Amino acid sequence: MEEFHKVRRLPPYVFEQVNRLKASARSRGADIIDLGMGNPDLPTPKAIVDKLCEVVRDPRTHRYSSSRGIPGLRRAQAAYYARRFGVKLNPDTQVVATLGSKEGFANMAQAITAPGDVILCPNPTYPIHAFGFIMSGGVIRSLQVEPDDGFIPALERGVRHSIPKPLALILNYPSNPTALVASLDFYKDVVAFAKKNDIIILSDLAYSEIYFDGNPPPSVLQVPGAIDVCVEFTSMSKTFSMPGWRMGFAVGNERLISALTRVKSYLDYGAFTPIQVAAAHALNGDGADIAEVRDIYHKRRDVMVDAFGRAGWTIPAPAASMFAWAPIPEPFRHLGSLEFSKLLIEHADVAVAPGVGFGEHGDNFVRLALVENEHRIRQAARNIKRFLSASAKQPNNVVPLSAHR
Repeated sequence: MEEFHKVRRLPPYVFEQVNRLKASARSRGADIIDLGMGNPDLPTPKAIVDKLCEVVRDPRTHRYSSSRGIPGLRRAQAAYYARRFGVKLNPDTQVVATLGSKEGFANMAQAITAPGDVILCPNPTYPIHAFGFIMSGGVIRSLQVEPDDGFIPALERGVRHSIPKPLALILNYPSNPTALVASLDFYKDVVAFAKKNDIIILSDLAYSEIYFDGNPPPSVLQVPGAIDVCVEFTSMSKTFSMPGWRMGFAVGNERLISALTRVKSYLDYGAFTPIQVAAAHALNGDGADIAEVRDIYHKRRDVMVDAFGRAGWTIPAPAASMFAWAPIPEPFRHLGSLEFSKLLIEHADVAVAPGVGFGEHGDNFVRLALVENEHRIRQAARNIKRFLSASAKQPNNVVPLSAHR
């Protein structure tokens, strides 16, 4: 039977191939150290869980909730933006709660995209940034560029060579997967370009609080007048170790927020009310929980960079996010990221995310998530050291797993 139109537009899910191999290895008793999925292992802070338990006992909170988010939650998010970024938001018209930033991006794509609309999107990037629009009938023009002096020239080329003119530009800094961070000056240039060319900016700021060296990452909405063309998405998944709670936000331009809110009103009734109340409680806290999470990831990053370096695999230290974007060691680069990821599972009991899953320009890299404790990260480094040593002695034995099938 022929696949449905939207399903045909989606390539095979690269990460699923790694997941199947990982599950098979575990079924044979292998102790796989999983640095693949960005799934925080840290527990949600006790005060947030306690608030959830308190509110869930009230049967009135068991009814349908509000798709756009309860008023107290939207006020808490607006207050967070005021404290953290100095950005004033109207919680009634410029803030909407989402079921995680992933759902927010996908539904924003549904809200604003007409068939054939062109979207400027970094490559590599988090898959929903591109495929949310592809599923909505849009066309992606990839930008293989970093947040530096080459970015604006790349945007100019994208506009010049796109028919129709691009509708929107995706930004994601700190980046998943590359961990690159943008400066406020960078955002100023991009906002000026977007206004000049009548382009919407959609910014994914999910890792705003996971940073290590230097100043906290800025928000694009800190640029004066940015709200005229921008919506920004944030998530509580990493900041508060709440991935399974599915709580995020979209904030910014009233017209865009209104469009997203209208689409969501047809699709969901919002998160369970006790989750929303607990999320508001978290946002209104003193920031100690955020600082503790940041410190743990910082220590894990330092251990990973040091231990993997000693093992013979040099990994650039990420300045932010919960990921390291690691170049594939030269002897294996010709295999590509998917086959190299398979080798690590089979020969080192370590799972990573293939860079090609984030776009074809990521194929010389793999993404390592800081989701195992320091002891397990050191064990992963020892496993990899043995794998690299054995491969150096017998390079002919290192072949893609597909050759064994």
